[in-house]
This record gives sequence, C-alpha cells and structure tokens, in this order.
Amino acid sequence: MGRVAEPPASQIQSKKRHRKLRLILVFLVLPVLLFALYTWATLHYAYSSGERAGYVQKISRKGWICKTWEGELAMTTVPGVAPQIWQFTVRGDATAHQIEQTAGHRVALSYQQHRGVPSSCFGETEYFVTGVRRVGP
Repeated sequence: MGRVAEPPASQIQSKKRHRKLRLILVFLVLPVLLFALYTWATLHYAYSSGERAGYVQKISRKGWICKTWEGELAMTTVPGVAPQIWQFTVRGDATAHQIEQTAGHRVALSYQQHRGVPSSCFGETEYFVTGVRRVGP
C-alpha cells in the first residue's frame, strides 16, 4: 500500500491564513456592513411624512461630536390654550437657516419620520424637517 503524500508546509500555512481571513470577514466586516446597510435604510426610507404648523420656539446646533440641528415647534389650536411642543431634527444647514429666518412667524414644517435610526448621531428625534414655509402674516 502506498503512502499518501502530505502537502508541503507552505500550502498548510496558506490554508490556515485563508481560514483566518474568512473568520475575520464573518465576525468583523460582515456585522459592520450589516449595521451600515441598516442605518442607510432607516435614513433613506420614511415611515411617515407630513406637515405641522406653529411657531418655532427654539432651533440650535447641538452635540459633542455629531452636531445636529434640534428644534421645538409650539403648536397652538386656540389662542390662550397651552401649546403642544413638537421636537424635531433638521439634517441640512440650508433648511435650518430658513427656519431661523422665519423666527416669530407662524410656519408649516414639512417632515419625514424615520423610525429605528440606530444612533443619536443623526438626530435626537425621529422627525426630520425637510422644508419650511411661512403661513399667514
């Protein structure tokens, strides 16, 4: 009976190296890729969209590392009644500056709701304002 020839040591080391690379791919790269894909999906597909009207009470740029525009809209139904406060996030600087320009006036804010965004780095709320228009005098 003949002996089976063993592969050279360099082939064995090469197979071990490929196995390590596959493990790194599965346990490190794949989860990061899946997290990035999930984040992209939550930021690009809106759960709902609409408009809310009221007076912008506050808008400011906040955050230690991830700077985002955060604001509050005071929505009143009848004068003299306590307003309901709606908190929102603005992703674009241009939209935030438009909102600042309408300070003191009644505005309608167009928004999209993005549920499940995995980090507050993209905004503290799930309501992202996409447009602003002045309503009334």
